[in-house]
Amino acid sequence: MRLDDHRVVITAAGRDFGRTLAIRFADLGAEVYLSARGLEAAERVVAEIRDRRHERVHAFACDLTDPASIRDFASGVARHTDRVDLLINNGSRWLEGPDLLSATDTDVIDTITSGATGTVLTVKNFLPLLLNSDRPDIVTMVSACGTAGHHRSDAHDAFYTAKSAQAGFAEILSKRLRPQGVRVISLYPPDFDNADPLSEEWDTTPRGSQDALTSHSLVDCVLFAVGQPRDCFIKAFHFEQV
Repeated sequence: MRLDDHRVVITAAGRDFGRTLAIRFADLGAEVYLSARGLEAAERVVAEIRDRRHERVHAFACDLTDPASIRDFASGVARHTDRVDLLINNGSRWLEGPDLLSATDTDVIDTITSGATGTVLTVKNFLPLLLNSDRPDIVTMVSACGTAGHHRSDAHDAFYTAKSAQAGFAEILSKRLRPQGVRVISLYPPDFDNADPLSEEWDTTPRGSQDALTSHSLVDCVLFAVGQPRDCFIKAFHFEQV
């Protein structure tokens, strides 16, 4: 699958799975607009991608807890392009600790704001560019923690709250944007192995039925959903937890 004419926005792409997405989409020919809370982190990923001879990649700073920063990110992308074909909501602060009292009030606010409010405002600010596309898709990396009744993670209650908010937002957004041709796709992975896409481990990490989910498989799910004909609205990917 090639994505040479796709313009893709990815939040929180300075490290971990966001970086993986940015590298893989660039390798497939997409023009990538990636953000990180700090511009330096985003620029490091851009440099890695350009080292692979992909020049159509752009770095932005975006703090998902700051509405003005989100608006600036969208405005910055709009100065480069008149449309976005795919928005990937990857950003959401991780907060560990099954004890509600273990986190400070500031950590709780930051976690819920980045995952919940940050996702809503990112979609809101990029929606005009998405509506300019003839194949607009919104992908949100939720988490198994956003699934009703899930309790197997050591994530803090605030993280569960943020992910539940993302799930609810994606559910109503899917209904309301379908008449405009926008597909809203959510992924609900449990903990997964995120091998470096620039290392040999990317292709050698086991992907058998008894193995943990891999980032390689998650990227394949996103590509599968995006690659379907426009009458195919895949709402969500849910995964068994090993």
